[in-house]
Amino acid sequence: MKLYQIVFKDVMRRKRRVLYAALGVVIGTMTVVGILTMAFAGQAKIYKQLEQYGPNLTVIPAINNLDMKLGNLSMGTLTVGDNYIPQSQLPAIRQIADSNIREALKIDDQGNIATLAPYLYENTKVNGVSVVVVGVDPEPERIVKTWWNVGKGVYIDGSDGVLVGSLAAELLKLNVGDTILLNNNQMKIVGILDETGSSDDYQIFAPLASVQKAFDRDGMISSLDIRALCNSCPVETIADSINKNVPGVRAVAVKQIAKSEMGLVDKMSNLMLALGGITLAVGLFGVVNTMMSSVHERIKDIGIMRAVGASRNQIIKVFIYEALIIGVLGGIVGYFLGTALAYAIGPLVFEGTAISFVPQYLPLALGVSIAVAVAATIYPAIRASQIRVADSFRSV
Repeated sequence: MKLYQIVFKDVMRRKRRVLYAALGVVIGTMTVVGILTMAFAGQAKIYKQLEQYGPNLTVIPAINNLDMKLGNLSMGTLTVGDNYIPQSQLPAIRQIADSNIREALKIDDQGNIATLAPYLYENTKVNGVSVVVVGVDPEPERIVKTWWNVGKGVYIDGSDGVLVGSLAAELLKLNVGDTILLNNNQMKIVGILDETGSSDDYQIFAPLASVQKAFDRDGMISSLDIRALCNSCPVETIADSINKNVPGVRAVAVKQIAKSEMGLVDKMSNLMLALGGITLAVGLFGVVNTMMSSVHERIKDIGIMRAVGASRNQIIKVFIYEALIIGVLGGIVGYFLGTALAYAIGPLVFEGTAISFVPQYLPLALGVSIAVAVAATIYPAIRASQIRVADSFRSV
């Protein structure tokens, strides 16, 4: 009879003992897989939000707050800097963004690469209600706001048409074809956006030139969104170059804004992985205990194997093969239970996160569980290999 057949028959004869040994491995693997699956879903959600947000960079006026003091007496704060960015600085910003992208991606095309979407924000009243009017450049805005969908009417062009957010239209009782006054300038509503779940729902959008003219802000913008060619473009480098070379502005990479959230996800994942590691360690000692009990129970069987010519290496292989069975069983069951655990508590940890199977974690689960099972079996296997034929007779 071959060695693997002996192992298989022994496992089938001692199913309960094998299941007890596998249980610790299953719990540890389940914890690790569940944590990794939830962390994967949380990071995917953040990256998706970054992708949906559109721009890779936001450029705003460089405004500083100075503390005004007279001795130890605070006189409040003083805001220093302009509240607007001269539109004449856009070519310099574009040149910096495009040159950095060309250098990073080895692009020879000398045309425009990055998308620049300028904004001008103004407070006004429509039908007696305060509302924010946003001047935009229609074409770049459509590229940056990938999630926008015009529910009624059409999208704005370069004329004096107005696009209204869904909730603003509802609150102000506005519809396509209506005319409104923006700082005493009459404009016609050409479209109403579907709800986006963002501040866009409460705002009114009009061509940048029309808003500049209506509010006497010729040549001025409030902020600028930049969308690079790809998410892997050197946005941090572009931001640093803009901050160093364009006076009066401050560029911030959207990835930097998300760093704190990503850091929180990483810290939570590390904490939970540490808990998973402790669970695996407990499972390892459980396997050691089960295997040592198995050695004591099988002294007679091991002695008979030694009596008929089995070597120490063959005795060790018997236990290692059992460990492989325990590891494979624990890895497969732990993977599916871990995924089920992520489905159950993932939406509670990361609200609104969609959990899904991560197939690449199955080999990881198998590897971890087999490694734990084999490591836990080495000492009992060595002890078993040291049993002599005479020891088996004493156990009878």
